[in-house]
Amino acid sequence: MRLISPLLFWCLLDYGASGVDTVKVSVMEGESVTLHTHVETDQQDRIRWYFSDIRIAQISGDLSKICTDVQCNEGTERFRDRLKLDHQTGSLTIMNARTTDSGVYKVQMNNGIITFSVNVTGAFGVNRVEVSVKEGKSVTLHTGVKTNQEDRFRWYFNDTRITQITKDLSKICTDVQSPERFRDRLKLDHQTGSLTIMNITTTDSGIYKVQMNNGIITFSVNVTGRWWRRIQSG
Repeated sequence: MRLISPLLFWCLLDYGASGVDTVKVSVMEGESVTLHTHVETDQQDRIRWYFSDIRIAQISGDLSKICTDVQCNEGTERFRDRLKLDHQTGSLTIMNARTTDSGVYKVQMNNGIITFSVNVTGAFGVNRVEVSVKEGKSVTLHTGVKTNQEDRFRWYFNDTRITQITKDLSKICTDVQSPERFRDRLKLDHQTGSLTIMNITTTDSGIYKVQMNNGIITFSVNVTGRWWRRIQSG
């Protein structure tokens, strides 16, 4: 990959780097992608990564300062636990990519800037399952896989994480970020990662996603309320 000369670097700071050294990257939702610098940190005093002009990662040449995401940008949660910075090259890996991660990434180094245009393709049209259930019943959202095929399962309801299980079962939790909504009503299958919602309510209607190493399955859950059944019977 061609690097930008110091003179051109300062020109780009003045006039913008649009169209210069832009690397186009495509990745499926749920996969990981690495944005390569192709340099060694001992060649750089400092490497800074930006997403939409917000700093998301930084590494100094002597490794005295290394940060990613929350540490770098005052608590922004966008990439929490999903960024990995290579200490030897400064290359950045985005894990479990989301469609909202699409955009422009820039790495700023002593000898120039490299711009990456990242496009994350969603799995909605391919792995979307429509589920209908009556209020008060239970419903199971099936992953169709076994835990020995996956490192981790993470379940989300309307983009809020609600359950998690690791391959070695060292970490299993439910109601992670919304304990009141699903209190005592979620059951996670330790063998398959499938999720059961018990005593379901109409407010449980929405989009559920299970994030795995090999991708994402999306469930659109529609809960029919008791009032609807009374109208139908009447």
